[in-house]
Amino acid sequence: MRLLHTSDWHLGRSLHRVSMLEAQAAFLDHLVITVRDREVDAVLVAGDVYDRAVPPLAAVELFDRALHRLAAEGVPTVMISGNHDSARRLGVAAGLIERVGIHLRTDPANCAAPVLLADDHGEVACYGLPYLEPALVKDEFRAEKAHHEAVLGAAMDRVRADLATRAPGTRSLVLAHAFVAGGEASDSERDITVGGVSAVPAGVFHGVDYTALGHLHGSQTITERVRYSGSPLAYSFSEAAHRKTMWLVDLGPRGEIAAERVDCPVPRPLARLRGTLAELLDDPALERHRDSFVEAVLTDRARPADPMARLAERFPHTLSLVFEPDRAAEDASVSYAQRLRGRGDQQIAEDFVSHVRGEGPDERERTALRDAFEGVRVDETLHEGANRRA
Repeated sequence: MRLLHTSDWHLGRSLHRVSMLEAQAAFLDHLVITVRDREVDAVLVAGDVYDRAVPPLAAVELFDRALHRLAAEGVPTVMISGNHDSARRLGVAAGLIERVGIHLRTDPANCAAPVLLADDHGEVACYGLPYLEPALVKDEFRAEKAHHEAVLGAAMDRVRADLATRAPGTRSLVLAHAFVAGGEASDSERDITVGGVSAVPAGVFHGVDYTALGHLHGSQTITERVRYSGSPLAYSFSEAAHRKTMWLVDLGPRGEIAAERVDCPVPRPLARLRGTLAELLDDPALERHRDSFVEAVLTDRARPADPMARLAERFPHTLSLVFEPDRAAEDASVSYAQRLRGRGDQQIAEDFVSHVRGEGPDERERTALRDAFEGVRVDETLHEGANRRA
């Protein structure tokens, strides 16, 4: 059986206020073409279909078109809700949609009710575990603690119990949305830490032929049978080096796994550029990033004038500007109080300007600071005098 594993579409999400809807539509076109051209038997979508619980209308329309196209291909699709989705909203009309082969699994109570797929070698039981928020599902699974490992472990116990009732040789799949130990995170995933614990061990999924994971945005192999597909698009500059793919997984007659990465279309590459403003503007080697989405990390000791406008002349798609001045590190052994000892208000203020801007105030700015402090002292003197007279 040939499976196409994807996740974390985040329909409706933007990248630094740039809409990604057009790129998301191109990805879904690519998904449907891959299903058709690679003769896929089932599509697995491991959560975070939408970017937020109440997605914009354009994102809902995009999802609706994708469902119609997948249904028209006649290929079963199994989807679960992720931590960004509203499980109840995503699951509306799930019973009707199931009639055309789109199986939405959003209710934790039904995690042990598989979608039964079949090929020439028999049945494949596909279990959808939606994102399990520990505090909300602890009672459902009678878990001793409201931890991710406890609730996911209890859910998998139900899966294994159901699988034990199936005919010998029945193969199995699980979709889950979680942070599994060994996975590498990026800046664009929402934190799901509960009680200081977010990661669950891969051993939780023991006994299943293939586990299709969602949540982490980088494509990753935790074990041969436990994988993240990653997001199809980059949603933060921490993903600039990611190769965005889906997993094409061939499940053999005895549960053997062969997996291949299928590249997703890249609307515009991401580049993190670091250096002084002059270096970024003049280095000919950076010309290849002219059409990239750019995050510029400026290391100038003093903030240059109009950096964003000047960068945009060379890199029109500059989205983010970060200042990390190349300065000597402060002595961590010296406390803040020690650094201020013996310094007056004026000097402290001037030091602050130097720290933020990279160079101290000029004479006009020093005069403005001096006048401000003098005004405060006069006001305090008048206020104290008025209190004594009262």
